[in-house]
This record gives sequence, structure tokens and C-alpha cells, in this order.
Amino acid sequence: MIKLYGIPASRAGRCLWMLEELGIDYESIPTNFATGETHAPEFLEINPNGHIPALVDGDQVFWESMAINLYLAKQYDGGLKPKSDVEESHAVKWSLWAMTEAEPPLMTILLNRVMLPEDKRNAEAADAAEKKLPGPLKVLDAALDGRSCLVGDAFSVADLNVASVLLLTVYAGIDLSEYANVARWFSECKSRPASQRALGK
Repeated sequence: MIKLYGIPASRAGRCLWMLEELGIDYESIPTNFATGETHAPEFLEINPNGHIPALVDGDQVFWESMAINLYLAKQYDGGLKPKSDVEESHAVKWSLWAMTEAEPPLMTILLNRVMLPEDKRNAEAADAAEKKLPGPLKVLDAALDGRSCLVGDAFSVADLNVASVLLLTVYAGIDLSEYANVARWFSECKSRPASQRALGK
């Protein structure tokens, strides 16, 4: 059986969402970075980087949430895998884009406005990060103009990976209404039953 190490309130939540979409059996093994569990010797044998999520599927071990989801979509399909090599390349493109363009400013805002103790927060860093958000959000908004999904003609791993990063906007209190296409698409993505089940774990 597939084993996923992590907790929903982390990047592992993205993989829980994918597993719920696929409807396959898996074991969720709570592993919390905040308690030092990710640096326990037995976990470091699975992911020597000491981060979650990590996924074990038979003799295959994967780190990195986006790589895990791309693997699961292709290996188990469930209608979420790209339908051609070109679509797969676009799914990888959007997954990497989410991690490099959208997630860094969102994480900076979340850390410095919500997660860190108040005496550790840097308001200037959060404000500067928020000023960077319109760039990637405009790119995403343009890509979704007249479209219900990012790649192909149906919800896929590309949408899941990008939407899972944008969930940070919910926790950070970022209003997306200025970006009508993003707001519409994101609302549809996070309203999916599998997303609700994953977030409820």
C-alpha cells in the first residue's frame, strides 16, 4: 500500500488531495516537521532531506510534493494525467511555476502575518512579498481567460498542483477577486470533494 508521510497543514496536503482524487488505498502516516519527527533516523532513511511530504509506493520513494503528484497522476491516472507528452510538459511547467513564482511570496506573507510568533514577524518582508503577487497572479489570470482548466480540456494534475499552492492565499487572507479568472477557477478547484476530504484530514 502507498504510504504518505506528512500532515495536512503542510505541503503533504497537496498529495493527500491527489490521493483522494485518485480514490486509491493509501496510508497516511502523520509526520510533523514542528516536532522534530522529520529528523528522526527512521524518517531520514526515507527522505534524507528531512522534509515532508515523502511517499513510498512499493520500492519507489519520492520527495517533493509536485513530483509526488505528477508521479501519482501518471501511475494511477484517475483522469488526472496529461493526455500527451506535450500536455505532460505543460503540467510540469505549471507545477514548477507554482513553486517558483507563486509560492515564495505567499509563504513569506503567511509566515510573517500568521505563522511566526508576533515578535518574530517581519512586516516589511510581508508587505514586499505582497507587492510581488500581482505579477504571477496576472500571468495565471491570463492563462485562464476563457478556460476552465490549465492544460487540456478537463481538471488535471496541473490544476491540482497550482490550486494547492494558491490555498496559501486562503490562510494568508489574500483577496483574489481582482483576478476574476483565477478566482472563478480557484473556487471550482478547492470546492472539489477530494479537496474537501483532504483538507478535513
